[in-house]
Amino acid sequence: MSVEIKVPSLGESVTEATIGQWFKKVGDRVEADEPLVELETDKVTLEVNAPASGVLTDILAEEGADVEVGALLGVIGEGQGAAAAKPAEAPKKAEAPKAAPKAEPAPAAAPAAEKVLSPAARKAAGDAGIDAGSVEGTGRDGRVMKDDVQRAAAAQSAAPAQPAAAPAPKAAQPAGERETRVRMTKLRRRIAERLKDAQNTAAILTTYNEVDMSQVMALRSRYKDGFEKKHGVKLGFMSFFVKAAIAGLKEYPAVNAQIDGDELIYKNHYDIGVAVGTEQGLVVPVVRDADQLSFAGVEATINALGVKARDGKLTMEELTGGTFTISNGGVYGSLMSSPILNPPQSGILGMHKIQERPMAEKGQVVIRPMMYLALSYDHRIIDGKEAVSFLVRVKECIENPERLLFDL
Repeated sequence: MSVEIKVPSLGESVTEATIGQWFKKVGDRVEADEPLVELETDKVTLEVNAPASGVLTDILAEEGADVEVGALLGVIGEGQGAAAAKPAEAPKKAEAPKAAPKAEPAPAAAPAAEKVLSPAARKAAGDAGIDAGSVEGTGRDGRVMKDDVQRAAAAQSAAPAQPAAAPAPKAAQPAGERETRVRMTKLRRRIAERLKDAQNTAAILTTYNEVDMSQVMALRSRYKDGFEKKHGVKLGFMSFFVKAAIAGLKEYPAVNAQIDGDELIYKNHYDIGVAVGTEQGLVVPVVRDADQLSFAGVEATINALGVKARDGKLTMEELTGGTFTISNGGVYGSLMSSPILNPPQSGILGMHKIQERPMAEKGQVVIRPMMYLALSYDHRIIDGKEAVSFLVRVKECIENPERLLFDL
């Protein structure tokens, strides 16, 4: 009995996928629940497992094809799989062909008869640098005379110099060696669409500030070993920024809101998206109810989501529903940038590289580890005063981490 392989439900609002890769070919044996084909959606890459054991008898959607939910991908039939191909019989030993008789060497071409030159003609040819063999002789029996050489020399000097041959144009390099054309993945196409929609729809503005990382770095250095020993996860900077952002969102709820038609929706929960770069593109998994998590809980959740993102194992639920996003371009060396909104959210915080810079403090120049912060926001919802105040609040929390610990 044959079993059909169909595109499963892909999650909320996702109706189409692209065939990324078949792990089996027609005739291969497959086992139930064995990964069979990879599907790329505009949000995640997922594997479709074999619904039954048997032999893959048909593939109805080739790699690169777009398919809808419920579409037929292939068929699994009964059997044990293609039998191993019989080794090809060794060809019968053919008799060595008899050696062909040696061809007699062709007689060398007889040298052209050497022209007879008079002694005077020979001397004149040497003085003029002329090949006497190319001079037509007018003497008896074709003998080359001195006058013949002189006429040939005069004719050669009167002839216009031949221009040097232009170098042959180089053969055009095949286009394949100069450029590579590949089809955009479903995820990359969706990223492009969403980013362009954000620019076309939202009134995006960015405000900047800088933060002294001294206190957070000192606190982290002091407690990182004990923190990792107790909680089994490293203490990074991201948990501090998540907590600082939540403090700002609570004080300025417009940054945690979104537009729905002609209404504003103010979110009373704090699901923080953390941008993660992968080989397939940028994804933003969401830390749910981050305000209810401890520092260890935030770090553990971010670490787990990061691993799943790089392995392409994120689920639709882990990628949807965020209320605010944090992007850390500093891990790639970015000193300053303007992050773009992640629709339908109204704000995104950009972290950057920590760099020591001279700062003025109490009339003296001191060296401090500084980071530029950027907040991009939708000016349709958030006024400039709210945006600047939110970013100042984040700065204050990072420069005085005790505020986060005591919820001040």
